[in-house]
Amino acid sequence: MSRGFVKEEDQEEPVLVPPRAALPDGVTNYVTQNGLMELKKEMEELEEQRSSIDQDNETERRRSQSLIDGKINLLAERLNSARLLTPEDLPKDEVRFGAQVEIKNLGDGKKQEFQIVGVDEANIKKQKIAFVAPIAKAITGRKAGEEIEFKLGEEVRKLKILKITY
Repeated sequence: MSRGFVKEEDQEEPVLVPPRAALPDGVTNYVTQNGLMELKKEMEELEEQRSSIDQDNETERRRSQSLIDGKINLLAERLNSARLLTPEDLPKDEVRFGAQVEIKNLGDGKKQEFQIVGVDEANIKKQKIAFVAPIAKAITGRKAGEEIEFKLGEEVRKLKILKITY
């Protein structure tokens, strides 16, 4: 049937599924043990939400189901591509994926501590940054005591790695 014969109020807007955190093309989807558990828990919660969708309003049910299905599909892609890296797999004396790192800005003396994690687990409020973040890339492979220059736009910051733990 032609769209010309459909009432405007009957036309349904397509559901927009919010994208997951960006993972650059060709980059392996590394996850920590905790990150993998969080992804699996998120999948369980989405499946639970899907099974408890309100059945009363057909349009709302269809829209909710479509949104949840979209999220499940994106999450399933991430879970299927996830590659678990555990601290046992990595050298302990240098900054690698999963490391808890303490650095000092030699310019202003401020210290900062964070863990390098997968893109889905990254959360700046919890001091967790993605391994693809510029600061993580700059310090990966470095050892405690090393100083590096980190370019942030036009600014160059001198940083010192104080401590690495796993």
